[in-house]
Amino acid sequence: MQKRFARQMQTEYSLWSREPEDELIETCKELGIAFVAYSPLGRGFLTGQIKTFEDLDENDYRRYSPRFMGENFDKNIQLVKKIESIAREKDCTPAQLALAWVLAQGDNIFPIPGTKHIKYIEENVRAVDIKLSQSDLEEIENVFPKGAVAGSRYPEAFMKSVNL
Repeated sequence: MQKRFARQMQTEYSLWSREPEDELIETCKELGIAFVAYSPLGRGFLTGQIKTFEDLDENDYRRYSPRFMGENFDKNIQLVKKIESIAREKDCTPAQLALAWVLAQGDNIFPIPGTKHIKYIEENVRAVDIKLSQSDLEEIENVFPKGAVAGSRYPEAFMKSVNL
């Protein structure tokens, strides 16, 4: 039987943005609040589809995101390569692995990946069939620990308004 939540809160959460782990997720769980994780694919980075900065369209807002720029991009792409390797071992896509990881963080957590293509919606839905063992979760944590991502979520001016 599926648990129902009368209340919910929504914020960014993924391997890419793990700040909610500090207190927010546990507080929601204790209070019976559903946690809706937006951008669970790290603004598309965790899909493995972005290989170079040039893969972003000229008018793509991510070109101005610190995580997608210069040395940060280079460091972050190395993290994604590790996720791609684990995904191959699990016979799934990096996006599915990233979504399965979010789902494994608690039964009150619901990722809402955005997409413009039906094939990715179908791919993302199949992430619910991927079961990560404790060993799998530890492996993911070892290759992509909290705080490993280089660069802030948003440009400095925007970061001042986050989590107020």
